[in-house]
Amino acid sequence: MVHETPLIAIIVGGLGCAFVLGAIATRLRISPLVGYLLAGVILGPFTPGFVADQHLASQLAEIGVILLMFGVGLHFSLSDLMSVKLIAIPGALAQIGVATLMGMGLARLMGWGLGAGLVFGLALSVASTVVLLRTLQERRLMETQGGKIAIGWLVVEDMAMVLALVLLPALGDLLGGMGTPSWSQLSLTLALTLGKVALFVALMLVGGRRLIPWILHRIAQTGSRELFRLAVLAVALGVAFGAAELFGVSFALGAFFAGMTLAESPLAHEAAEESLPLRDAFAVLFFVSVGMLFDWHILIDHPLPLLGTLAIILVGKVVAAYVLVRAFRHSVPTALTIAGGLAQIGEFSFILAAFGVDLGLLPPTGQSLILAGAILSILLNPLVFIGLQRLAARRQRKAAATGEVETAEAPAKVKTFTAPEPTALADHAIIIGYGRVGRLVGEALRLDGTPVLVVEEDAGILEQLRGAGQEVIAGNAAQPDVLAAANLDGARWLFVAVPNSFEAGQVVAQARKRNPQLDIIARAHTDAAVDHLRQHGASLVIMGEREIAQAMLSHTHGLRIPDPTPSRTDPPDGMVAEAG
Repeated sequence: MVHETPLIAIIVGGLGCAFVLGAIATRLRISPLVGYLLAGVILGPFTPGFVADQHLASQLAEIGVILLMFGVGLHFSLSDLMSVKLIAIPGALAQIGVATLMGMGLARLMGWGLGAGLVFGLALSVASTVVLLRTLQERRLMETQGGKIAIGWLVVEDMAMVLALVLLPALGDLLGGMGTPSWSQLSLTLALTLGKVALFVALMLVGGRRLIPWILHRIAQTGSRELFRLAVLAVALGVAFGAAELFGVSFALGAFFAGMTLAESPLAHEAAEESLPLRDAFAVLFFVSVGMLFDWHILIDHPLPLLGTLAIILVGKVVAAYVLVRAFRHSVPTALTIAGGLAQIGEFSFILAAFGVDLGLLPPTGQSLILAGAILSILLNPLVFIGLQRLAARRQRKAAATGEVETAEAPAKVKTFTAPEPTALADHAIIIGYGRVGRLVGEALRLDGTPVLVVEEDAGILEQLRGAGQEVIAGNAAQPDVLAAANLDGARWLFVAVPNSFEAGQVVAQARKRNPQLDIIARAHTDAAVDHLRQHGASLVIMGEREIAQAMLSHTHGLRIPDPTPSRTDPPDGMVAEAG
């Protein structure tokens, strides 16, 4: 019996096609986002073959936005938000104004009216939530001053766009659309919108900060990991949906505040881990849904307007954001982080474009230009960021040579744009990850007099280690330039203490390739992870659960757990060793 399964089709087709093209893009050393977008183009209505349901794809993509913003909120406390309000609020509003004016100017050159120009300019002024956050995460910039300002900037943009969506119908007749407003109606609409947003924020900051952590704490006490995972997802999605339905706030903004109310709870880290797999999967579907909107005919029919649109997004917004951030006396790296992250448009742009067409304000050509501008700007955004990184690196080298001092970043010594400085240590131990395991290893090695180098990406831990005089390298050890700076050729030991076996496997494989004689010790949580790490070249893999069981049996019976069966590809003397 044949069933209609458009939901299954978009999930299977979207994820499958994105996986194949994302893998090819990674193989070609370009961003996997390019592969995800091209997957959407293939599945969209403007190319032959299978056509996925765009409406369902956009709803699935919205779930990705919700989970992503919830995760950001988990790592972004109220104090972080307040610390950047003096730059994020005026900066975001000024940048929206400048970009909107540029869009209105281009619309004027194309012969459009005031309403079309306003909608077009607003759509070009707001950056994509998903793209900006993925950019910051991939480059480990979330905890820098620039990253925090960019997130605050994003929150202000979301609030401004919510307000714009509410006011556009009331302004429709005034701007040449089909609305029938009056100034009293406009004032009432504005007051109601601001009141709803303020009420939602107040409820989340007062009631939500108590209720949400209490709920998750009670669920955690049941000991059910499955129920806790379900509770995290229910909170994230439920608050986002309720914010949109009851208060007219965007899904993204509602999810962000839900995460932020939980950020100060001890369960924040566990909540982030539980939502991560679904967050990544649905974020991929977001890019697929964007690709489905791309009509390649716009490249032929309107090349010059499209070039003008891209110029506003990739040049005008970058320059405006850079100038505004520098005007507030922030450093060049901070200004370039924010400017580069804003050099694209996304989900709110699509909503504004569709809304403008429905109201009779924006011509269909304007919607096509916005969609094409979004696709191309997302594709080009990594190149813009790389160019700005190199510009910042040259500026930093020049400042170092002349003795100039840039305004400090926060965290102060995290290297954001330049490659890590190679260590001068030799015959040393390298510790990857300084959590509970890495800290114990590091403290014991220092007491023994062994030179220690720590590779870590958590800004708070880095500052503590630097304050204690410990040499560190900031970054993800899975990145080749970070691992190369640790002097693997001159090291004696490599302790891979990160719990993620996939990331640990990448570190082990690169280290083994660079130094075949290096003694590599790694941790694992499962037998499969043990095999995975050994196959990548680890000298010794220790599974915590086995060590706990061994200690228990040694204490009570003096017994020893039998060695695990070696894999077919490993010699018997390569078995997992027991501590003690």
